[in-house]
Amino acid sequence: MVTQGLLARLEAKPGKDDEVEEFLKSVLPLARDESGTTAWFAVRFGRNEYGILDFFPDEATREAHLNGTVAAAILAQVNVLFTAPPKIQKLAVLADKLPLIATYEYSTKGLLLTFKAKSGHEQKVEQFLRDAQRYVDDEPLTTSWFALRIDETHYGIFDTFGGTAGRFDHLTGRVPRDLALHALTLLGGAPHIDLLDVLAEKVIS
Repeated sequence: MVTQGLLARLEAKPGKDDEVEEFLKSVLPLARDESGTTAWFAVRFGRNEYGILDFFPDEATREAHLNGTVAAAILAQVNVLFTAPPKIQKLAVLADKLPLIATYEYSTKGLLLTFKAKSGHEQKVEQFLRDAQRYVDDEPLTTSWFALRIDETHYGIFDTFGGTAGRFDHLTGRVPRDLALHALTLLGGAPHIDLLDVLAEKVIS
C-alpha cells in the first residue's frame, strides 16, 4: 500500500524532445534500485511537457527519493535538456490499485484527472475516491490507479493502461461517469484531463 506521492513537471528545451525521452527512459534503472519507491512513471504530457509521478509507502521513503540518485540525475540536466528545475507537488494517496505482479514496461498510456472540491465538500470527495477503487479493481485493462489529494481543496486520479483501448474503456466506465454526475454537487467545475504517454515505469506489486 502506498500513502504518499510526487508529481514533478518538466519542460524540455526547444528541439530536445527526443533527447528528453531517451534520458527519462535511461533513468529507469536508478528508479529500480530505490527499494522504497513502490511505483515510478515517466510520462509525456504534450509537446515540450514531461513529468514523473512516483509513489511511496510513507514520508520517509518519499524524502529518500527526493534526495536520491533519480532526483540528482534530473537536476543535472537543468539548462541542458530542461528549461528549469522540476515543479514538484507532494501528493497524498487516498486509494490505489497496483498490478498483481511487478512490471517495468507494461503501460504505454496514462491519464491524469485533476479537479477542485466545492468548499465544505472535501470529505465527500475523498470518500467518493476511496469508494471508486472497487470499480477500478474490476477493470482488467487498468494496470494501475491512484486517487490523490493534491492540496486542501484539489484532488486527482492518475492511472495507466497497456494501450489506448484500456484508456478508452476506463474513460467510458463507472468512475468518470459518476464523477461527471457529481460535478455540480461536489466539484467546483469539470475535471481537467491530461492524456499521457507512459515512457517508462516501475511498479512493485
